[in-house]
Amino acid sequence: MTNPLRSLWGLTSILVISAFIAGGIVVWLWAKSNFDWRQYQSEAYITGTAVHRALKDNALPPQGVQFEVLSEQDQVLATTGDFQQVTGAPRAARETNIPISADTANPQSDAPLALVILSPDLVYSLAELTVEEGQTAADKTGNVFRLLASYCSDPLVLARFGDAPWMRIDGASVWGCDAAPSDRRLLAVLLTAIVIATVMTISLNLSSEFTLFATQLRNRRRVGGPASYDIQGPQELQDIVASVNSYLETERAQLEGRAAVLSGVSHDLGTPATRLRLRAALIKDPTLRGKLEADIDSMTDMIESVLTYTRAEMNVESPRKISLTSLLDAIVSNYEDMGHAVSLQPAKDVIVKGASSVFMSRQGQTVVAGEREVTIIGRPISLERALTNLIDNALKYGRRATVSLETDAETATIVVEDEGSDNLAADIEALMAPFQRGDNTKTIKGYGLGLTIVATIANLHGGSLTFEDGATGVLARLRIQRG
Repeated sequence: MTNPLRSLWGLTSILVISAFIAGGIVVWLWAKSNFDWRQYQSEAYITGTAVHRALKDNALPPQGVQFEVLSEQDQVLATTGDFQQVTGAPRAARETNIPISADTANPQSDAPLALVILSPDLVYSLAELTVEEGQTAADKTGNVFRLLASYCSDPLVLARFGDAPWMRIDGASVWGCDAAPSDRRLLAVLLTAIVIATVMTISLNLSSEFTLFATQLRNRRRVGGPASYDIQGPQELQDIVASVNSYLETERAQLEGRAAVLSGVSHDLGTPATRLRLRAALIKDPTLRGKLEADIDSMTDMIESVLTYTRAEMNVESPRKISLTSLLDAIVSNYEDMGHAVSLQPAKDVIVKGASSVFMSRQGQTVVAGEREVTIIGRPISLERALTNLIDNALKYGRRATVSLETDAETATIVVEDEGSDNLAADIEALMAPFQRGDNTKTIKGYGLGLTIVATIANLHGGSLTFEDGATGVLARLRIQRG
């Protein structure tokens, strides 16, 4: 039975449901916090209006608030405006003066109210007070208390109604930090961040598992991948891996069967080919004997070429770290020892451009010396066969072959240029299909598999085989990945 947690569809459903649940919790926390704060500020407003009426009527303060008349000494300080010297005033207090005028509707029975707020850490912004047409003095006092409740502070509040003495108003239970409700909005933001981070992490992990498998499959032939893959992940990815493993097994079986058939044909043709050579030796006519031996050689060489192409397709050679510079030098030296016109051009210096800098208006650059060892991860026997085929083609169709090496951070390109060839690059690229030969090759030995083998080996190394017209002939460019 399929585990729903290992299924991409099941995991997606769980994530969506979890996201909805988390979103509902976040909305509830946010709304509950806003409601509690509005309720808390509304209660402070109501208390403020009650305080104004109590001061006006010289009555008892509302619940949660206490009045205390200042001492004679503090009365003098408050009257002279030296509020920060009043007993109990915070050290280095921030002073906020809020005059509340009497109601214009009853100017004779009402009096102005003077409020002074001494806060240890802030000055209250009067611009935040709500001002509406027709507001009473009690409403304005309520708005002041609402403002006090909007901040976490422990201020000293002094009040004087008309000509009455200055009084200390203790309303910590109304506007103090301990009286404020819990602000769950930060928790809601934190929960949202956790949910988003969790969903993104799971999504990125799923994406990375698919990307990892795609990268391994893409580089399988170049770096020598396993016979089968076993990648942990959602059920959908495991189904894809199983299908790929089945395809690889079928492909491998087909190639092995093809190679077995060709090997059997080559072996079976060995005995009659030997008999034909012995019987051809009995032919007295040298011309006829030569033609027959040439046909026998052509037949056996063609079978060997097909076997070589099949082995390259099967990718039987394991890649390893090799020095491409030493490999080219050894191959070219072998041709030179045999007297062939093949030469190796020294590598050129490479200019590597750096990234842009905020401190410089132009990019920096570094010169990498051409005379350096170039190492790659590759198959030396296959690369030797590919380079030998390119050099042989250059010698067949031209007078000489020049080999050079071009490199950058990611690729290495082997360039083989012939001299004196009448071919064009476009014509040669059309001959890379198996058994394709040009019209001007009737008198040149070959079976049309040389370039096909080179292109196959280039693909095994994550590269390509291309041609371009040069100054003296055609340039074959064998590009391979370095890593």
